[in-house]
Amino acid sequence: MKKSHRLGALALAATATLTLASCGFGGGSGDDASGKTTLDLLVPSYSDNTQGLWEDVISGFEEENPDIDVKLEVQSWDNLESVIATKIQGGEAPDIYNGGPFAGFAADDLLYPAKDVVSSDTYSDFQDSFIKNAEVDGTAYALPLIASARALFVNNTLLEQAGVTAAPKTWDELLDASVKVSALGNGIAGYGMPLGSEEAQAEAAVWLWGGGGTFGDATEITVDDPANLPGAEQIKKMIDAGATEADPGSTNRSPLMDIFIQGKIGMQVGLPPTVGQIEENNPELDYSIVPIPTADGSPFTLGVMDQLMAFKNDDDKKDAITKFFDYYYSADVYVPWVQAEGFLPVTKSGADALSGEESLKPFLDVLPDAQFYPSTNPQWSATDAAFKALFGQIQSKPAQDVLTEIQAQVDAG
Repeated sequence: MKKSHRLGALALAATATLTLASCGFGGGSGDDASGKTTLDLLVPSYSDNTQGLWEDVISGFEEENPDIDVKLEVQSWDNLESVIATKIQGGEAPDIYNGGPFAGFAADDLLYPAKDVVSSDTYSDFQDSFIKNAEVDGTAYALPLIASARALFVNNTLLEQAGVTAAPKTWDELLDASVKVSALGNGIAGYGMPLGSEEAQAEAAVWLWGGGGTFGDATEITVDDPANLPGAEQIKKMIDAGATEADPGSTNRSPLMDIFIQGKIGMQVGLPPTVGQIEENNPELDYSIVPIPTADGSPFTLGVMDQLMAFKNDDDKKDAITKFFDYYYSADVYVPWVQAEGFLPVTKSGADALSGEESLKPFLDVLPDAQFYPSTNPQWSATDAAFKALFGQIQSKPAQDVLTEIQAQVDAG
């Protein structure tokens, strides 16, 4: 999900070098010289393993479907959006595309509705909240591919030293526990609150949505909404009470999570890859993973996902596309792919298959309650930028003023 939508940008898989490969495919007839149907597949690189993982999927698919050839092109996330734009402008859109934003393609009538290119069994296997997030005007034009969810990482040792006997479930409990942990001194913070530019929109969502707020929907951005004020004011309450690290308004998530891993923060919202980072950098850390506390303790998580979509290039290819999607999303193909890339599955069968993975279970448990950025709204990019630029000011300015400023920047375009 490029920019705010890209899972890699959210540090979901500690990817190193991005693979860049190109097959140079183009549009044209659905059949090649051998009479086979050819599908062009354009995907981004999530890790050094991405190309090989897709090649394995394609090999297995072609073995079962010898009348279909799949041509793979892997691009870096930095190039992906310009590549897809150039291909569309040149009349050479891929048949299948793995990306983030898709609402513009749907608005231009370039994509098949999702139900037209998967079987009913495959479609019904998607987590309801994820397929809903792929809808434009009530119709899904993309298929959820991979997911991330957030949960609260808790340093059990620090909470025990502070006299906190149970992980917090509500804001009041979180505030009380965080103040007690911060009181331990020695540079220890009760709660890690990253409001800096790296991912301010995510921490804002954790609090604003956890209090019943919203950033809006596909048609309207509503940052300056009264429902968002309780969460924003709770952030200020945490900061003013000394429950957080110093200067949260300019602190970024990644370096702050490193401090949690070092054992200097009591609690912080994290991602699935945080588990691997702890195993690598501080395997002796005594920690647990629990749902994110909310105003009233009701379940909630911030969800992020990437999508697969099919371009309406040639109706003769529709059946082949459907066969490919159904093959890919079968549990024995899809689950190993997701595991290898370090993500969470978006299918119910995938979640069932991985339910025994202790490190993933807390995230899988909250997936059905995931809420998402309004990424199908054309103003979402501006909203994301406004949060990153302005939300950290909540440390020193009235909460309502900050929400109003963000809304004004979004409205100004």
